[in-house]
Amino acid sequence: MQIWQNLILSTVFVSKIAFCFCFSFDVPLTYPNLLQTKRICCCCCYFSFDTRNGVNPPQHTHTELDYGSTEYKKWHPANFFIGCSFFLFILGMRFIGRKNKKLFWVSAIAPVLSVALSTLMVYITRADNHGVKIIQKVDAGINSSSVKQINLSGPYVTECAKITLICAVIALTEAIAVGRSFSVINRYKLDGNKEMVAMGFMNVAGSLSSCYVATGSFSRTAVNFTAGCKTVVSNVVMAATVMVALELLMKLLFYTPVSILASIILSALPGLINVQEVCILWEVDKMGFLTCMGSFLGVLFGSVEIGLSVAIGVSFAKVIVHSIRPQVQILGRLQGTDIFCNIKQYPMVCQTPAVLTTRIDTSFLCFINASFIRERIAGWVTEKLEEIRTVVLDMSNVVNIDTAGLAALEELHEELVSRGIQMAIASPGWQGIHKMKVARLVDGIGENWIFLTVGEAVEACLAIRRAGTWNAEFAITVAIAE
Repeated sequence: MQIWQNLILSTVFVSKIAFCFCFSFDVPLTYPNLLQTKRICCCCCYFSFDTRNGVNPPQHTHTELDYGSTEYKKWHPANFFIGCSFFLFILGMRFIGRKNKKLFWVSAIAPVLSVALSTLMVYITRADNHGVKIIQKVDAGINSSSVKQINLSGPYVTECAKITLICAVIALTEAIAVGRSFSVINRYKLDGNKEMVAMGFMNVAGSLSSCYVATGSFSRTAVNFTAGCKTVVSNVVMAATVMVALELLMKLLFYTPVSILASIILSALPGLINVQEVCILWEVDKMGFLTCMGSFLGVLFGSVEIGLSVAIGVSFAKVIVHSIRPQVQILGRLQGTDIFCNIKQYPMVCQTPAVLTTRIDTSFLCFINASFIRERIAGWVTEKLEEIRTVVLDMSNVVNIDTAGLAALEELHEELVSRGIQMAIASPGWQGIHKMKVARLVDGIGENWIFLTVGEAVEACLAIRRAGTWNAEFAITVAIAE
């Protein structure tokens, strides 16, 4: 079930890289706690928003790129050439590092070396005058404290609270998605409670220095993963490097091409896409495959939020469909045993004459599926009306039952009685039998027709048939004695 999350992670890179990339200094603690993230609150590098749409950037903004310019919307081959060239360069360095363990450092320095070389090439050739998109001005320094600007009594507090709730849900969903993807790849457990606490503290701390809402970063996590980071020490080193870069190296990033940032992120993709597992998912679970492809296409043609919404929607639809139409099975006995199995799964089992043994395969008999179950059993009885004298309901899988379920059982019992057929219940759960007693359904069916096992219920029915009488108490006593 984690494949669709991997595809979301991969597609997010592909779809967003084509538009823009910026430095994200979220510091995810990879291995073993991927998303217990610490944000270096002062070391944030942001894009500004297009003010033509009425959205103004916050006061403390370090990176300004003109996304509203007509020139940016043009496609320039030089950007594609630079991105592809360094993408292949990084993959080549990584291949060398894997083949020769002594040269492991080659793959580690490949991204930094790519940034340095591409920046130097653009500066020497002045390629920015020929269509190559560069980062341009990045303000040096770190954000100052904004604690004094927090105002919880303003007129927009209510609206902000609504937006905050939406942002929290989206951020948590994205973080858990990427976290579970990498936890499956690296075989470690993910504690959802710790992730929520970590992101909560991270955003509270970030708000004190005018940071945007932060979550587990797709890009930084993938880069850390491909660089071979194993412990949280890598994040400490990264945080210190970011602070030094913001203070001393910002002027050197003026000529850094945007496409080189895309190539660094794209280089992390090959290990995240597994087409073979998607094919296996199609063979094993068609609904799971639909969830996978829905999330993939949603992210590819929309956004991360749309992809996650599609995946969640399909998953909920799957649960609802299974709840509305649970399996109701006809059981047969394995010869020489008291084991009763589904006749479709085990064709060698034998059905007991004059007894229809069924199993309700749902944990909650409720309003959403009660009518379906009642109609299914009544339909089988109608098909074999002349042969059936007793209907045994195996309720071993039913954990709980609501008033609609009780009403459905009562209606089924009354319908069977009107046709001269007795209903027996086997293996009811303690919650179910308690509610049936309170609703006096047990009194209507008869306490003598409630059994611990399906075998006992069937033997009681056979004893009645052998005795040639419908004296239930006598027949059941004989069956128990035998």
